[in-house]
Amino acid sequence: MKKIVLFDMDGTLTPPRGSLDTLLLTPLKVVANHAEIGVVTGSDIDYMREQIKFLLDNSYLRYKLHLLPCNGTKHYPPPSYRHESHSLGSEVAFKQHIGKNNFNRIMKILVDYQNYICGHFEIPLSGHFISYRGSMINWCPIGRSANTEERNSFIAFDNNYPSGHFRRILLDQLTQEFNNIGLNIKVKLGGETSFDIYPSGWDKTYALKHFKGYRAWFLGDRCYEGGNDEEIYKLLLPDSYSVESTKETAEILQKIIIPELSKRECNER
Repeated sequence: MKKIVLFDMDGTLTPPRGSLDTLLLTPLKVVANHAEIGVVTGSDIDYMREQIKFLLDNSYLRYKLHLLPCNGTKHYPPPSYRHESHSLGSEVAFKQHIGKNNFNRIMKILVDYQNYICGHFEIPLSGHFISYRGSMINWCPIGRSANTEERNSFIAFDNNYPSGHFRRILLDQLTQEFNNIGLNIKVKLGGETSFDIYPSGWDKTYALKHFKGYRAWFLGDRCYEGGNDEEIYKLLLPDSYSVESTKETAEILQKIIIPELSKRECNER
């Protein structure tokens, strides 16, 4: 049976919006001796190319590496030859799926929320608030251009908001707004500052459509209710693991997944 180990990106393989933790290179190479590797994230391919460049350039790992941006609704399979790079193999379109009018309704709601927040709350504002990624919308109230200081300021604001986490309140309100107008749309917390918005069923379990017949494992940091790893984490239990840092990812690979992959390989011989 083919095997694949799937990873979330931010908080699992990289610090939030940071580069791959090089501590993971050695265990990932060992994993690649026994299984394929997939990185499934809410981010689009441009952020993936920026954050996990070490994996894309590695002379061994790149041939075992599947890139699954936008929750796996886009799939970049591994290249076959040295001169090739990861190229788009398949994708689906949010706007086409729900129709132009419904898509515009969603955008107008997000613009109204962003305008309200700008006028009523003292938070950093950096620009690039709404990003359409083809198969999902990412909304970041402080803007995707925020630097580390601005991100940390908003995270503190979110965590210390008097009536509960600011983003969780917004998540519940947005979900209700979409339900009220009959749209079957999911809203999830994306990373530490944003929201991922997509049709129901287009969560990270969508990535598994590319690996029918595979035995799959998953590691992610947002496996709790409302987090964007929740569905795939629950679906793949007990072969899924919630982590809190890249260091914990390395520990789980070394202590649990690599020994299990080796044992299964021996049993299959």
